[in-house]
Amino acid sequence: MIRKFTGIMPALLTPYDEEGNILKKSVFALVDRLIAQGADGFYIVGATGEGVVLSLKQRITMVEYTMEAIHGRVKAIVHTGSINPDEAVELTRHAEQAGADAVSAVPPSYYFKYNNAETVEYYKRLAGATSLPFLMYATPALSTEGVNDIINELIKVENFIGLKDTRANYFEMWKLREQHGDSINIINGPDETLLCGLTMGADAGIGTTYNLMQDLFGALYKAFLAKDIILAQRYQTKINRVIKTLLDNNALRACKEYLTAKGIDMGITRFPRARRSQDEINAMVRTIDTQLALPL
Repeated sequence: MIRKFTGIMPALLTPYDEEGNILKKSVFALVDRLIAQGADGFYIVGATGEGVVLSLKQRITMVEYTMEAIHGRVKAIVHTGSINPDEAVELTRHAEQAGADAVSAVPPSYYFKYNNAETVEYYKRLAGATSLPFLMYATPALSTEGVNDIINELIKVENFIGLKDTRANYFEMWKLREQHGDSINIINGPDETLLCGLTMGADAGIGTTYNLMQDLFGALYKAFLAKDIILAQRYQTKINRVIKTLLDNNALRACKEYLTAKGIDMGITRFPRARRSQDEINAMVRTIDTQLALPL
């Protein structure tokens, strides 16, 4: 199998205003900026895109705006996971209608403690709702036990191609690559350990902070492909200094605040996330700009 997704793919932030309106102009501006910086594709309305706390209408609108903005220039994976499984099926069907290249979903709600067999059936239903390639979104916050066992069952489904792996368990990632070889598409999740994922067999990376540092992540990926691990480590170190600052300021909110300060209005983050003073935001922006200006 040819691995469908490779390279660096920002998990796109979703800009919306106080009334919940998706900011179309900002979607286009952000997509254009990231493609100009070398993005290989996008992951839409996932955790970074606040998908699970947006309304069905907001998610559909964000997907449609983003696909219009991409205009066939790069690939797009749409996250369709939902606590409501019927809604997840509807979103999966819509993603195909909107022109996505693949769909992906977190496991069903952890509130109900679904076992492996039930989780496999959930994914089979979603994959069966589309002809698009399908990827599991394996996240430590929501995943059931035995993700690799689930993958080993799902790989038998015709349009199942792999996973976005945010578990940060690189031995488990390695085992998937060792067992399935080129028949599985593995995408690294944690931004701060992209290089770890690449060395353990990941084909690509999807991440939140790619919205701010697409150029640095792209340079890391190219250094890895060129087998210059020392240079790749230097890029990862520079990236991680910025990530630490973002985490210290609530990463999702901080990414939106930073991009807004740089001229792309990203709106707000979902209630009950608190707002911050402009002085606090300005201080964070100065710190990040200083870190980005430092040599490798």
